[in-house]
Amino acid sequence: MIRTLGLILPALIPSWNFFDIIAPSPRIEFRHLTQEARATEWQAFRPRPRQLGPTTMLRRMLWNPRWNETLYTMSLSERLIANPTDHSETEILNRIRHDLLTANKDLTGHIQFRLVFIYRESDRLEQEELFVSRQAPLGQADI
Repeated sequence: MIRTLGLILPALIPSWNFFDIIAPSPRIEFRHLTQEARATEWQAFRPRPRQLGPTTMLRRMLWNPRWNETLYTMSLSERLIANPTDHSETEILNRIRHDLLTANKDLTGHIQFRLVFIYRESDRLEQEELFVSRQAPLGQADI
């Protein structure tokens, strides 16, 4: 009985030792490059809303697949910093492409993203660019 309780207890009271380090996650910013070789300004990818109503918060506690996908992209961005792979870069590009084409199916050109760390230095915010992706055609989303 004691052995069974010892096996069940970690599932009921989780340990937080699974974090290697506690550090800020890189932020994903993207830009749209048009055929005329003009680039839009860097924009935050899926920025968090400033305010949520109680009904929306309750619904999101029960069902929020978009946030799960956003967490996945954050995991991919952390992996890109630690160990860059084409898979991680392509997955992030596909998600940006999907969001842009869902909002406007007539977009053409290329997209590019970058990963930045934003941190506080004294009383001001500093930004450090850690990774810049290749330019990828908008074309068709692979999701």
